[in-house]
Amino acid sequence: MQKETGRIFSFYFFLRKKSPRTKVFYLLSWASVVLALIIRAYRLAGNWTETSQVVFQNILMTFFLQFLIIILALFYGSSIVSEELEGKTWPYLSSRPVSQAAIIVGKYLAYLSLTSIMLVSAVVISYLILNLDQDFHLADLGTVVRYSAVLFLGLAAYLSFFTFLGTWLKKPILVGLAFGFGWESIIQYFPGSTQKLSIAHYLKSILPQYTTASGKLGFLFIRLEPTKPLIAILMLLLIVIVFLALAALIFSYKEYLFED
Repeated sequence: MQKETGRIFSFYFFLRKKSPRTKVFYLLSWASVVLALIIRAYRLAGNWTETSQVVFQNILMTFFLQFLIIILALFYGSSIVSEELEGKTWPYLSSRPVSQAAIIVGKYLAYLSLTSIMLVSAVVISYLILNLDQDFHLADLGTVVRYSAVLFLGLAAYLSFFTFLGTWLKKPILVGLAFGFGWESIIQYFPGSTQKLSIAHYLKSILPQYTTASGKLGFLFIRLEPTKPLIAILMLLLIVIVFLALAALIFSYKEYLFED
């Protein structure tokens, strides 16, 4: 299965790398770079009083964590099956001597790689634009590495869940939007263990502690009862494994039909 997964990964990674949709999402992810340039220009003109770290943390929370990773995961994860049906390539794919599980895992890894490149490149460049000055030290790169690692785990978890929805539901986009921007935006502010039913809870639990205390977005953490970082990381990895396994299982046994 490892060789089959590798072939599927390579094929879909290079196939989607230059697709119009990928270019659109590259532009979307780089909106943060444009915003960082505008803010840096305002700071140089003396019109922005917040520190660069606080500004970046606010961009991280509002754009990357609450929006971008959900959008990327939703549109790539939910399309894993639908793009084959809409493109009429399902009969060809299903007739190949490749296990169904390898198809799901290979496409998941290909799309995770593509979206991770979009995400991490935007995070790193935005951070450098805002923080690269005479007070910058190479040790500061550790901060952006930690931010990128948290976002990557979030992207992997959301992509796994939306891949599951894509193999299970006929119209996964609507359910995915309701989950990503409805459930995830509300349940994390519930007190007690209820908030642990969201992926965002575990991501917030492993963010650097000073992020929760600085900036003007403290309300995003007002009811956070953080899970211990190690447990939060293990939970995110468990979410990836469980929903990817469920997606592979459903894909192996479900019969998919074309729509007229």
